Amino acid sequence: MITDKKIALVTGASRGIGLAIAKRLSQANYFVVGTATTPEGVNRVCNLLDNQNGIGLLLNVNDKIEMEKTIKEFITNNGKISVLVNNAGVVRDNLFLRMREKDWDEVMQTNLKSIFLLSKLIVPGMVSMRFGRIVNISSVSGFLGTAGQANYASTKAAMVAFSKSLANELGSRNITVNCVAPGFIETDLTANINDQVKLEYLKNIPLRRYGKAEEVAGVVNFLIGEDASYITGTTIHVNGGIYM
Repeated sequence: MITDKKIALVTGASRGIGLAIAKRLSQANYFVVGTATTPEGVNRVCNLLDNQNGIGLLLNVNDKIEMEKTIKEFITNNGKISVLVNNAGVVRDNLFLRMREKDWDEVMQTNLKSIFLLSKLIVPGMVSMRFGRIVNISSVSGFLGTAGQANYASTKAAMVAFSKSLANELGSRNITVNCVAPGFIETDLTANINDQVKLEYLKNIPLRRYGKAEEVAGVVNFLIGEDASYITGTTIHVNGGIYM
């Protein structure tokens, strides 16, 4: 066993919101397992954390067999996972009339089916411990229905319904399931958006600024903590007021 701390698994932890969440939870005294899809991403997580606070783990959430092998092996060697943060996701934006079926399927697989598969692997351990915290990272797009994101918005809306159903089923086992829905957050991905588009988006945000990944991480940290132990099946919006 690598630690006697509670273990938190954060998917898509090599950059942006995922990396900020991994950092915040390690500071809150969790042993963080941050997943990435490339060795470079794993190294980035390992550089942020050290062996006292967490590790990087190579994991492809689209490969069911690999994921089962990796997660089962980790649990066998290190113990059950107390906190699961489903953050991994992709965007394949396009107007509906131009959207390829391949782009629809890839987003559905990565953003939605992966949280079903990963939860199936981790929830049994939470049930046996009679403790667990699951936080699924949704998006304001799932509530606004953003143009050009029929695939992405669908997965993020479905994630909310999935979380509510799971919260109903697992509540009696002292397991909470919640969502965090970020709005426009400054990350390396959003940095590539055209400046004019950014300015137009900014006009619709009452707080007149973009969010920081650390602000999303703070809400995740709250939801897995003792102060949120009576909160389940809900979504907390971190969007500057663009959706109320």
